[in-house]
Amino acid sequence: MVVLAGLCAGLAVWVWCGPSLPAVRLVRLTREASPGFSVPNFLRARRSRAALFRAWRAGTVELCQAIVAELAAGRTPGEALSRGIGSVEGPPEFVEALRPVARVARDGGDVAAALVDAAPAVGGEGLRRLASCWEVGVSVGGGLAPLVERVGGALRDMENHRQEISAQLAGPRATARLLAGLPVLGLLMAAGLGMRPLPFLFTTAPGLGCLGVGVLLNVAGLRWTDRMVRKAEESVR
Repeated sequence: MVVLAGLCAGLAVWVWCGPSLPAVRLVRLTREASPGFSVPNFLRARRSRAALFRAWRAGTVELCQAIVAELAAGRTPGEALSRGIGSVEGPPEFVEALRPVARVARDGGDVAAALVDAAPAVGGEGLRRLASCWEVGVSVGGGLAPLVERVGGALRDMENHRQEISAQLAGPRATARLLAGLPVLGLLMAAGLGMRPLPFLFTTAPGLGCLGVGVLLNVAGLRWTDRMVRKAEESVR
């Protein structure tokens, strides 16, 4: 009975924390090409990607601050960007992606296009904004330092708002996990009172019906909550 309860709890955890159905289908299609796949590795990779996106956003804010400081010191826009890139600390992927931008800035090329090319689809929103203000400030002739400073401030405010939203969503996530585990607790309590719920659920037609409906409702509730949380997170990206 304890083993079965553990399996039910594991199913709830899988539904909440596991990959989405499209991701599972993709993994099945590519499993032959990736024989070392495992669910823990998949989850660790997903968390690593989320941390990398946050690092990209933080690095972009730092880059904007460095550019403003260099411009205030009297550097030309190209020199300010090149020196700012050299002073930014970040993940290797971030630093490596900015090296071509630094070369373009030193050579006097199209910096805005280089920034857009270096920006990833997720996490590169700040670089694309920086590219837009760079094009306006350099090509049109507007003040570059105030524009970059505004972009950096806006990105910093967005990141603070994103973190605040994530902290607020921790409550609904924890509540959903608690509600998902309540049926298992109910089974344990019923078994402790001598009611024998497992034979009823697995050996009788009404019990199987109740079990099926309960599992479907539990899964549907978890998926619904997860979808609402994801929409709230995507609204600040």
